[in-house]
Amino acid sequence: AEWGPFDLTIANVENAAGGFGLTEKVMEELFRQGLDAMTSGNHIWDNREAFALLDAEKRLVRPANYPPSTRGNGSMVIEKKGVKLGILNLQGRVFMQPIDCPFRRADEELLRMEGLPVLVDVHAEATSEKRAMALYLDGRVSAVLGTHTHVQTADETILSGGTAYISDVGMTGGHGGVIGMEKDAIINRFLTGMPTKFEVCKTDLKMDAAVVERSEERRGGKEGGSRGGAA
Repeated sequence: AEWGPFDLTIANVENAAGGFGLTEKVMEELFRQGLDAMTSGNHIWDNREAFALLDAEKRLVRPANYPPSTRGNGSMVIEKKGVKLGILNLQGRVFMQPIDCPFRRADEELLRMEGLPVLVDVHAEATSEKRAMALYLDGRVSAVLGTHTHVQTADETILSGGTAYISDVGMTGGHGGVIGMEKDAIINRFLTGMPTKFEVCKTDLKMDAAVVERSEERRGGKEGGSRGGAA
């Protein structure tokens, strides 16, 4: 199916610099290619160059539920064609590093963006945690899109309160290896238990994405009219 043209294009860029973090060169290239905003996750810290970028670039956010002293911002409001959209980045805690509660932080952030349509990137390992977040925010935000596992799920849906949801958007890159990396190093690590250097997979290149269309229709006073699809 053909999609577009799009009013806003948003990407999670935590692995954009050759599979490890983000650099200024890569960030600027992605903006030139048409990205309007960038979210991230735990791997944004893999390249120290990203630390300063998070402070300087307001179109780039990291998960909001890191401690308050963490560099960068966890949410933003972007305006295009006269329409404002709130973007909130959260990180899960199941099978991941212990950080602040994403559910309570979501409540705090949504108070600051009250009245705006909001898209939420939930960067988490467990589908259960992402699904729970979506149901918790259903009717309060336009979309909850999961990231982190690199594998697109087939559960895209519109929840009862009108919020669009998918457990994981997937990834852009080489699908011929193991979640974006060349297979040999990954297999060797499983066989030997020894650390190995990962290299980015460059075969079977594909772009996974989720498309969300939002209307102004309301459902019983809740967020409504979202329509979603995965590609």
